[in-house]
Amino acid sequence: MLLDVFNSDPFTTTSLTAAINKAPYKPARIGQMGLYRRVPISTLSVFIEEMEGKLSLLTTKRRGGGGSTMATRETRKVRPFSIYHIPHDDALLADDIQGVRAFGSEMQLEILSQKTNEKLMRLRQNHEATHEYHRIGGIKGIITDGDGSTELLNLFTEFGLSQQLFYFDFANNTSIKTTCMEVYDWMEEAVGASPWTSIHAMVGKTFWKELLTSPEVEAAFDRANNGSFLRENQTTGSRSFEYCGITWESYRGAVGATKFVADDAAHFFPVGVPDLFLEHFGPADFIETVNTMGVPVYVKQETMKFDKGVELHSQSNPLYICTRPGLLGKGLSTAAP
Repeated sequence: MLLDVFNSDPFTTTSLTAAINKAPYKPARIGQMGLYRRVPISTLSVFIEEMEGKLSLLTTKRRGGGGSTMATRETRKVRPFSIYHIPHDDALLADDIQGVRAFGSEMQLEILSQKTNEKLMRLRQNHEATHEYHRIGGIKGIITDGDGSTELLNLFTEFGLSQQLFYFDFANNTSIKTTCMEVYDWMEEAVGASPWTSIHAMVGKTFWKELLTSPEVEAAFDRANNGSFLRENQTTGSRSFEYCGITWESYRGAVGATKFVADDAAHFFPVGVPDLFLEHFGPADFIETVNTMGVPVYVKQETMKFDKGVELHSQSNPLYICTRPGLLGKGLSTAAP
């Protein structure tokens, strides 16, 4: 009689999906920053429209002499992007609750509910880690699959751009401040008339260490804070500081051998640009979710043959995207080639 509960209200697709999306989890850094604006969709693709308005310097003409400078047309481009389908399964077997002495049916339901929540939590954590991996991919401009190497989306290729690179030659004590000013000047020009507030850099492990120990950075903070910055342990705490108009932050993120940010890299992006980063979730490929607004994760269950347990199927259908990849810069802790 125990498996009959899987046909009750708490184990419907709607209830399981609601449970997994309410499950508590420790969000990773990009999710905490709130950079991405969530846009649920009811389709399997989105279209990004790019309208390039160009400014021109006008030349003077003789009054009454006729002739004028023709206005340039605004060019529009529409690019389609597909939602990614990420399924992830688990199972709840009879042996998972075998050996628990039941005190009436309520006890059986309680143990079953606890085990189900444990499974949902594990599924949720894996999906959230994947979402964070895609978020940082949107900041880097290249989203890769869970294997760490297969490119799912190269925004620079899609938009016909080359990423702006900056070289921080720590080994030869080349001026860090000069390179930072180059980053700021480039960003200011690239953003154009759009509002923005600051530049943020997500930094890899090696780059972070070389930046902190750079004589130029150490001297600047020694003068400004009476050496307090140098006495602090920058391997703990907020792991971020502001220098030369840029907020530098050590990004800690990896699953197994897959690092979210390369050790020798820093990724620059502007903060405050409207709709620069968008987070889309499409509907699941279930009959009951066709043409409905997507949610981060779906769950569905099915009883196994001979009632040996239930299979739990989860899936997420996300698309994390930067709508203006021309604003994404990359720093490398090496000399320019």
